[in-house]
Amino acid sequence: MTQQADYVSRNPFRRQGYNRTPLPTFEEAKPHLPTPILPNNPEWEKTYWQAWERVWSSLCQPKELSGFVSDYLSASAKQDYLFMWDSTFITLFGLYGRRAFNFSGILNNFYAKQDKTGFICRHIDEATGDNLYHPFDPDSTGPNLFAWVEWENYRVTGDKERLEQVFYPLLAFYNWQKDHRTWRNGLHWATGVSCGMDNQDRIPNSQHHHQHWAWVDATLQANINLLCLQRIALVLQEQALNNTLALDRSLLHATINRHLWNEETQFYHDINREGQPNNTKSIAAYWAMLDHALVSEKKREGLIKHLHAEGVFKHFHRIPSLAADSENYTAGGDLWRGGVWPAMNYMVLRGLRIAGQHGLAHRIACNHVGIVSQAYERTGEFWSHYSPESIAPGTNAWVTKPGLSGLTPIAILLEDVIGIRSDWRQKRVIWNKRLAGNGLQGIQNYPLGDEGTADLLIDEEGVYITSDVPFTLILQAEDNTTIQSAISIGTTEIRLS
Repeated sequence: MTQQADYVSRNPFRRQGYNRTPLPTFEEAKPHLPTPILPNNPEWEKTYWQAWERVWSSLCQPKELSGFVSDYLSASAKQDYLFMWDSTFITLFGLYGRRAFNFSGILNNFYAKQDKTGFICRHIDEATGDNLYHPFDPDSTGPNLFAWVEWENYRVTGDKERLEQVFYPLLAFYNWQKDHRTWRNGLHWATGVSCGMDNQDRIPNSQHHHQHWAWVDATLQANINLLCLQRIALVLQEQALNNTLALDRSLLHATINRHLWNEETQFYHDINREGQPNNTKSIAAYWAMLDHALVSEKKREGLIKHLHAEGVFKHFHRIPSLAADSENYTAGGDLWRGGVWPAMNYMVLRGLRIAGQHGLAHRIACNHVGIVSQAYERTGEFWSHYSPESIAPGTNAWVTKPGLSGLTPIAILLEDVIGIRSDWRQKRVIWNKRLAGNGLQGIQNYPLGDEGTADLLIDEEGVYITSDVPFTLILQAEDNTTIQSAISIGTTEIRLS
């Protein structure tokens, strides 16, 4: 048995059956969901609950012939298939509803369909469980964000058992992509369809062909994949595999910064077969900031400067998927030609937090959540993407259930507007408090680890926490002062004045 075959053979989802149980109703689920407290922004609270209610109306059970192994949130708004791009992102806001429903189930269905070579298709028919592409179709797979979202699941839940289940299928898929989606120098390729940004036209005539270019998003996502596989290997004490992955990542770092970084534009670009960059500034370049070790301080300053720049990435509605000084930008946000996509905003905000740019992340998040909330009030719908220059859906936008659009009213609201996130590996809650306003604000019924919950509230005078599990609170104020406090079971009050 080859090493790759061994990894695939250790994929438990390929052997797993399906056990049908009733889906919870929204009324049953709501008491198990976190409750944002926003007395100065009640419209954001309303949008939050509307999003969860829409989510619950889209929960699905596998069809008889699909071969799927888990209940799931159907992310597809237009066709009846599982879509890799949406499915990974919905698990990130689904983490906040995990007490009522296992949103990682949709990932299990992808893993269950991994073939013996390690390949996982990007589109799977919900009725039959069939792949919609042959493995060697250039459009067949991607973006591969599985390891990233699985690591996020572990970071929030501390569920080591799941890491043990997913590590080998993820390793097999990484190896398949390394073998079949890279150039000789290790940079990765994609197509407009397989990268998810089908009409951005960063690369000429590339919707269904790589055109012999190295693609910045596919390469940077491969790097994040390596980073998270390394982390998982260390948790599972797979030192030899960690060493192999670390070497791959080190080589990829050097190649990315040698070939994809443009000193003149201070940006990461796609490059053609002669090594020449395009002149497009795509939001895809910000995947780099999810790996702090990849991007030097000077490069980070260059990338962040573009987010501050009017006429580049700073607009009425932040952040457009294509910079306004790029050739194909459209003011109406025609899909990836400037449309504001919740998933891309979530990614950039995560990178800004890693870079310590909490203030900028908060301002962008408030801008984005506010405009999405107003658009919902006007239209009664959540949209795939939004205009960068008005309170409106983007050009050619479609109504979502929501799929990945649930990131904005749920995850971005909780993590970047209110500013609370947990790291249950270290039993910590980090609260970056920047939201202005009077009165008590925060989150009640916030999930901690597998079974814990906490009410986390703050006003001008103090912090008030009621928890059924102990943890460490790290409170970071806007002036960069930090308070660290051990929180015991029961009620804790921390005076601020």
